[in-house]
Amino acid sequence: MSNDFFWSGQHDGSNPNTDPTSHSTQTPQNQNPYQAGPWPMQQMGPQMHTQPGSPLHTQVAPPRKHRARGIATLAAVAVLAGGVGGGTGFALERSFNNNQPTASAATVTGSGGTVTKVVQGNASNPDWSVTAAAVSKSVVSIIVQNGQSGDEGTGVVLDSQGHIVTNNHVVAGAGAGATISVQIGNETYPATVVGTDPSTDLAVIKVAKLPSGMQPITFADSSSVKVGDPVMAVGNPLGLADTVTTGIVSALNRPVVTQQVSSAISDVTGAGNVYTSAIQTSAPINPGNSGGALVNANGELVGINSSIASLSTGSSGQSGSIGIGFAIPSNQVKNITTQLIATGVAEHAYLGISTTDASVQLSGGTINGAKVASVVPGTAAAAAGLKAGDVIVQMNGVTVDSSNSLVAQVRAAQVGEKVTFQVARNGSLTTVQATLGKAPAAQGQSPGSQTPGR
Repeated sequence: MSNDFFWSGQHDGSNPNTDPTSHSTQTPQNQNPYQAGPWPMQQMGPQMHTQPGSPLHTQVAPPRKHRARGIATLAAVAVLAGGVGGGTGFALERSFNNNQPTASAATVTGSGGTVTKVVQGNASNPDWSVTAAAVSKSVVSIIVQNGQSGDEGTGVVLDSQGHIVTNNHVVAGAGAGATISVQIGNETYPATVVGTDPSTDLAVIKVAKLPSGMQPITFADSSSVKVGDPVMAVGNPLGLADTVTTGIVSALNRPVVTQQVSSAISDVTGAGNVYTSAIQTSAPINPGNSGGALVNANGELVGINSSIASLSTGSSGQSGSIGIGFAIPSNQVKNITTQLIATGVAEHAYLGISTTDASVQLSGGTINGAKVASVVPGTAAAAAGLKAGDVIVQMNGVTVDSSNSLVAQVRAAQVGEKVTFQVARNGSLTTVQATLGKAPAAQGQSPGSQTPGR
């Protein structure tokens, strides 16, 4: 089955030969199992997905209805929306020994507002209590209510004007007419949607005034994150606000596919898929962690938690964390949220090809990649000289082993970004450079919803 590389936003039901959201049967497609509304059970594709399910056999507080996780042969990807609840303080789970080195935190005021800087005495053996205390000033709980149904997640403060980033599936999952509120401790504040981007599963909401004591998060450069780095997940799992868990970065550029959540809030008319070149982490994350922070030992944002892989139980119940969680890299978060704050919509990079999963024989071995099925005239791909039959095996030095992998990496890039592909052509490897264009808006849709593709 072909996988299009015209990427940008929602799936609009266009021809699969030019629709990047179509996917190869060799790569599992993850759906969003925690839907709002009537919370129906959904069937999942026979592969690994992302997003956590209820982790506790006995629930501390009765969570609201969530989306039910579907059946999968190996694992299901679940989004992290959870049940309504609350709590204050930190439940700190240490994945490292208790022999902590000295760490310090200092408040710094700049043009972006007041932030807290953490300096660890030993980066490989951090004092997580200092990190948790610093990050607590930048993470909030989000409650979305629509009649008897609703959703709950987490948000991260972006600036002193009250902008907060979360996942699109948190704010859109409860459907049109839902009310959104931000909870900090025992205080609740109304919030409004500034903009949503279902294709990256990101959204920005805003409170009228940032409550006293809250601060913007400091962004890390996610391109500098390394496998093995210690990280902390901060969020609102199962309504247990201000919960922190620790782990490491398990993998980078992990292609994760989940189903978009659309509603009148985001003015999206078509269904599609979210392709993420994700940071994989072992830090436990669960329903309610959606939109929460994944931070390094210095309290800097490296990603927004969005989904987990969970083992299928063959029932409608949600399963909990199995130590495989996924986060949207901070560089992509910064790119999308900056646009949403400025205009309410986000532009996306566009290459202009359709692809299928393929493998080629080179130097006595087999290399998996994304085979170009067709090239759209007048696009970045055509200008770069990509040809039908080329098999793309790398983008900017990162392995491309499937069409989904290529989609995820192109979607993580910016409009106008210069990228380098390694391509198998006529039995040898060659280098192709391209300047990514802007994905066209789909006809009949709002400017914010665009045709999916690469």
